[in-house]
Order: sequence, then structure tokens, then C-alpha cells
Amino acid sequence: MIKIVTSATVFRDSLGMRLSYTYSEVDEDTGRIINDNVRGNRMITDASVVTEADDILAYAQSSLEA
Repeated sequence: MIKIVTSATVFRDSLGMRLSYTYSEVDEDTGRIINDNVRGNRMITDASVVTEADDILAYAQSSLEA
């Protein structure tokens, strides 16, 4: 079985920077979807990833102001 990320969202909350994602589990031999739209989330603790997430959010903000 392989897991394939199908979407990801980064956002700030009261605890810090969070990553929310969905993924599908696929049988690697048959290609059959075993589990679809599984949700998960975690806090981002790696400082370099937090910096990159901040950059993405800043880019999104600048898109609103353009």
C-alpha cells in the first residue's frame, strides 16, 4: 500500500504553524483505492519549514493586495 497526498493547507493558529492534509491509500499492485480522503494534521516544528510556510502565506497575502 502506498499513501499519496492529495491536498495540503498551511495555516497559523494559536499554537503556531499547522499543516492540514488529505491523502489516499492505494494498493500498489492493483491501483485500487483502499482508503480515500483520509485527513491528518500536525504542527510544523522544523524552523526551515516554518519559514517556507510563512513565505507561502506572505505570497498569498500579496496576491490579495495586487
